[in-house]
Amino acid sequence: MATAYTPGLTVTARTTHRVRRLLPISGDVLVKKGDTVASQDIVAETFMPGDITPVNIANILSLPPGDVAECMLKKEGDPVEAGEPIARTKGIFGLFKNTCTARVGGTLESISSVTGQVMIRGEPEPVSVRAYLSGDVMTVLPDEGVEIETDVSFVQGIFGVGGETYGRIVMACESHEQELTAELIKPVMKECIIVGGARMTGSAIERAREIGASAIVSGGMDDEDLRDFLGYDLGVAITGSEDVGITLIITEGFGDIAMAARTFKLLGSRAGADASVNGATQIRAGVMRPEILIPLTAEGRAKSPKSAPSDGQLVPGRPVRIIRDPYFGVLGTVGALPSEPQVLDSGSKARVLEVKLDSGDSVIIPRANVELIEG
Repeated sequence: MATAYTPGLTVTARTTHRVRRLLPISGDVLVKKGDTVASQDIVAETFMPGDITPVNIANILSLPPGDVAECMLKKEGDPVEAGEPIARTKGIFGLFKNTCTARVGGTLESISSVTGQVMIRGEPEPVSVRAYLSGDVMTVLPDEGVEIETDVSFVQGIFGVGGETYGRIVMACESHEQELTAELIKPVMKECIIVGGARMTGSAIERAREIGASAIVSGGMDDEDLRDFLGYDLGVAITGSEDVGITLIITEGFGDIAMAARTFKLLGSRAGADASVNGATQIRAGVMRPEILIPLTAEGRAKSPKSAPSDGQLVPGRPVRIIRDPYFGVLGTVGALPSEPQVLDSGSKARVLEVKLDSGDSVIIPRANVELIEG
């Protein structure tokens, strides 16, 4: 009998997780192998070259491009301040001199006798890379970055917006089926990771942003609330770069969908712990899911056995989530796995499986319409 496989989202109380933290260009790595770092520690830094500002000296001083070099008051490599004279004509008998001043500060990088322009390079911009994950430095990549590893409770969401953030896990809802409303968001949740139950409402999102919460994690949200929150329709396949003041993660899907009970229970068991969160999502090739990483203490490691790595195999009894309408977001377990393709309502043929729903009913759907809930 053939074996069936499908991708899945991870929800586990304990797994070993490793992150790679890299600089965009070569720079300095500030830690060494074996060091223990906290999530917000800076592990590497560099300086990005500043922006180039062209200044057309020939036009400004009404000179032939070939005469610009001899009128320069600054040479290549000299520092320049905004408003400082950088070129001046000789005038007539020492009079009627014209002067060109720099519009920006930086370094005079080049003088062209062909175009009559000079290029001023702005001040370098510092770039710092934080550890993101509290743990041990396992590998140092000279001039590039590091790899950090530790045991964590790990929850992957199905969709998110906003980038990396940090905070303490705090439960706002009493059950996985409770809607997250604005009244449940309290000022004491500032800089926290707020965990809801079912749909996070638009008013709850605004309230959380107002009080300065780091992130919200809940079962679902309305696509109109997302559009209102962002101010535009999200039409790209990659998220995470949005500058919206808070990171949002939904664990189940769009709509009024309750968080899976096991996910809510896991997050509730880690209430009060510090977590690292990233809402970055990529839904095409090279799939990337939003994540909640909660490092384990030594006591937590002793209490939580490590999950075995998943092979992605569909076998009876394994928990799955349906990811296509009309059952989108519904949870269940794998039932039967018919070996022969079956004719669907659309008239096409596909391999199917039986999903036993938590409600007690069963449905037959294409195997491509489910993903495993791993952990």
